[in-house]
Amino acid sequence: MRIAYPFSAIVGQDEMKTALILTAVDPAIGGVLVFGDRGTGKSTAVRGLAALLPPIAVVEGCPVNSSSPAEVPDWAGPVGRRIVRRPTPVVDLPLGVTEDRVTGALDIESALVHGQKRFQPGLLAQANRGYLYIDEVNLLEDHVVDLLLDAAASGENVVEREGLSVRHAARFVLVGSGNPEEGELRPQLLDRFGLSVDVVSPADIDTRVEVIRRRTAFDADPEGFARKWRGRDGAIRNRILAARERLADMPAPEPFLRDSAALCLALGADGLRGELTLVRAARALAAYQGDAAPDRSHLRQVAAAALRHRLRRDPLDEAGTEVRVARVVTEVFG
Repeated sequence: MRIAYPFSAIVGQDEMKTALILTAVDPAIGGVLVFGDRGTGKSTAVRGLAALLPPIAVVEGCPVNSSSPAEVPDWAGPVGRRIVRRPTPVVDLPLGVTEDRVTGALDIESALVHGQKRFQPGLLAQANRGYLYIDEVNLLEDHVVDLLLDAAASGENVVEREGLSVRHAARFVLVGSGNPEEGELRPQLLDRFGLSVDVVSPADIDTRVEVIRRRTAFDADPEGFARKWRGRDGAIRNRILAARERLADMPAPEPFLRDSAALCLALGADGLRGELTLVRAARALAAYQGDAAPDRSHLRQVAAAALRHRLRRDPLDEAGTEVRVARVVTEVFG
């Protein structure tokens, strides 16, 4: 089994790591979009986070990672009733992928050899209760984008073609990465990502040297390197698990909600999805930090990630979206 690079060993990129942690605390936040330079640890961070999370309980043999026999879809056929533990799934969705590979399709071999109509599950089934990672998400074909939008909105994959009528759970954290210089993301898909972060290559020599030092040590001895960082990864895991429990009782005080609404109004964010994401992310951050309730300090920390990709373009304002968010946060909160 391939050893993932430890999440806690990633140098810098704090905003990206925090965004991923918040989606682990509350998957309802809606995923993370990571834009920036190549080779800045985007896919490494996703796999590292999934590796440090506790295994999920699944029904043995279930193709959609159901947590109990009652949730196993009828088309799955006979599966065991034993509950086993498996690592949190991380599924890559490659560019040029076909619709059948994403949603699933008729099992041609079964139809030709046995004369039976059987459903062959796709990537959405494999990613259920885990992460669906898309590199170069801005280059994804439109018809695949539409499939992802449908699944992300409903939490369910529905396939009705070739005489099949199949549905199954498809609840996953969508993580996309890309280089903005290679093309823009469709607004409909952009809005589906709960958080958006920008990553850049380290600008100082000491940081770059530390990245090289750690990566070289990992490549030379993956097991030894992972063992060295296991304690720090375990501490993050424990904080995430504690935050999940805390989140159920985490309040949303009236002043906090009014601050969220005021911030979104001042920024001119389209719709209410950004506001809902801002509230969820701030509550998840409060839970992760062990605070009793979210307040302005939490909103300040997550505002850029939750709102930067939802702002209308202002041709008269040459400032970047992060600068605009920071400026408005200061104007609203003081």
